[in-house]
Amino acid sequence: MKNSFFIEVTRFFSVAGMFLLLNSSCTNPQIKPVNSNATTEARKLLEYLYSISGKQILSGQHNYPHELTRSTDSIVAITGKTPVVWGTDLSHMSEALFEEAQRQYQNGSIITLMYHQVKPFHHDSMGFSRSVQGMVTDEEWEQIVTPGTPYHVMWLEKIDQRAEFLKKFRDAGIPVLWRPYHEMNGMWFWYGNRPGENGIQKLWKMMYERYVNVHKLNNLIWVWNANAPRDWKDDEAYAYELFYPGNDYVDVLAADIYKADYKQSHHDQLVELGGGKVIALGEVGVLPTPEILEQQPQWTWFMCWAHFPWTHNTKEQVRELYNSPRVITKEK
Repeated sequence: MKNSFFIEVTRFFSVAGMFLLLNSSCTNPQIKPVNSNATTEARKLLEYLYSISGKQILSGQHNYPHELTRSTDSIVAITGKTPVVWGTDLSHMSEALFEEAQRQYQNGSIITLMYHQVKPFHHDSMGFSRSVQGMVTDEEWEQIVTPGTPYHVMWLEKIDQRAEFLKKFRDAGIPVLWRPYHEMNGMWFWYGNRPGENGIQKLWKMMYERYVNVHKLNNLIWVWNANAPRDWKDDEAYAYELFYPGNDYVDVLAADIYKADYKQSHHDQLVELGGGKVIALGEVGVLPTPEILEQQPQWTWFMCWAHFPWTHNTKEQVRELYNSPRVITKEK
């Protein structure tokens, strides 16, 4: 079955739309994926994001891997409308997850996948709080980012396992908004608060080179997803630019915003850092209001975290956002 989303994208590209996009591509090289071998589907998805940037925003919803549609279904139940972006986590890989993602794609969804990677020297079955949260030591970090060391080999094993799973998406022709190592400018994950060239910038580039050059995952759109900077006691997130690997390794810049912390600077600084690349709200807790989206127009999608539509928002808040003319759903 052909994805209805891409049917609509193809219609958009026809005649005047194609003319405008081709001309903008000539003057704005950012529209091209950072991976020069990106698939046609990935290229069209990125072009579509550029086409709506500053005008509209895609609705999105994260779903836990053990309940792959519950949170998206809640949006439908509350609003009668379906989010366009369907997200989940590759911390757990299963055939059911892939099959649901494929079904979502065939029904018109855009797929975004994240990865709560555990510490390289821990087993994947270890609990989230013990193995994803909590910093590693400087010595452990140096091993992780140094080829040939035991911890680096363990890191490779973990990301290679995910690469093999992602090949299912590639071989099925499914483009993926891929957002690994999210909230890397915060102080809560093992890879967090590692600024500079030998910090997360290096880890990001190593994954990029491995996935693009070795595994040929040409269906990935690379989403660098920081937390919105904040000076909250014992919960700080630091300036975007300290952790940014550079425009040659990033297609989309995103921010996670919780507790309704929608500062204009969170939007504007991301726009400036990307130098023309599209930006997105990778994760949100309290949903943005239509007024916020008017003031911060460059966001190209938002994705509410799983369960948060009913635990951190009222039904009225959800309906108000989904009824906004700026918000794109599968129905409009």
